[in-house]
Amino acid sequence: MAETKKIAVIAGDGIGPEVVAEAEKIIKRTEEVFGYSFTTEHALFGGIAIDEKGTPLPEETLSVCKSADAVLLGAVGGPKWDNNSKELRPETGLLGIRKELGLFSNLRPAVIFDCLKDASTLKPEVLEGTDLMVVRELTGGIYFGEKFRREGAFGEEAVDTCVYNTAEVERIVHQAFEIAQKRRKKLASVDKANVLETSRLWRETVNRIAPDYPDVELEHVLVDNCAMQLLRRPSSFDVIVTENMFGDILSDEAAMLTGSIGMLASASMGQGDFGLYEPVHGSAPDIAGQGLANPIATILSVALMYRLTFGYADAADAIERAVAEVLDAGHRTADIAVDKSQALSTTQMGDLIAAAIR
Repeated sequence: MAETKKIAVIAGDGIGPEVVAEAEKIIKRTEEVFGYSFTTEHALFGGIAIDEKGTPLPEETLSVCKSADAVLLGAVGGPKWDNNSKELRPETGLLGIRKELGLFSNLRPAVIFDCLKDASTLKPEVLEGTDLMVVRELTGGIYFGEKFRREGAFGEEAVDTCVYNTAEVERIVHQAFEIAQKRRKKLASVDKANVLETSRLWRETVNRIAPDYPDVELEHVLVDNCAMQLLRRPSSFDVIVTENMFGDILSDEAAMLTGSIGMLASASMGQGDFGLYEPVHGSAPDIAGQGLANPIATILSVALMYRLTFGYADAADAIERAVAEVLDAGHRTADIAVDKSQALSTTQMGDLIAAAIR
């Protein structure tokens, strides 16, 4: 019998509980089909934790996550908490949990389903063959640098400091090269080395590491050019590695190639196999509780968890095949349906995918 793995489950806010419920349905189905064994423990996080515990990241939630083999997260945030102080905003909890769990990279795959090419704003022939992974550095850069305001010669000035050290760059670049080795062996390192000193350090570090991976083809791409090429030739990219802010922007751009942000999974990883898995989309409070949410991104996050943390490639493949099979059969939730009157509910989509896992 397979070793029992523990998953910390954080439903979060908005549509989070709805899509996570469908992901848990998939976990139970893979236990039945493949004989794997999981235990799940639920914890509060984000806005609901602020309301019930007075903090977006309660200590007991952190304890549950640290005792688990992986974390499955729904979504956090919403306008209800937008006017809170910085310490009482759901997004502050996200930054905190990444730091406390040592999660320094965010992996965002963007894959085009053939049957959904028409859902994208790009021509189908441009999208043909697109299957890429954005590897975003998660704990450094301008988001975490010193921030302050001061009086200048022309009024108030605001300053955000961007800082990177070689150790931060080395660990994310090594990870990106290793991911590329398991894919199509192509790595695009994205920077702004013609302007920024942090980018020059980034590029120097990448060039120093590259000889350790002679089987991977490396190219350096300036961030503005990368943004253009993602729209012009997305299928030419395999793995993209970049710093925090560039990765934040480029991964959202890559997500929209697929036609719906509701389709994409993500993983936040540290050293080793531990990871936090979540859909790319937000909490969508405007449709929460209505059964309209697309659970596919969260379900594909489970597949990513199985592959990266547990090494259960057979179950991961089965989940991905089931999603493709259901979509190929013409089943759609409202966000990707041409005829909204024919759209499935969140639970109906989850049921179909679970039934298709073999």
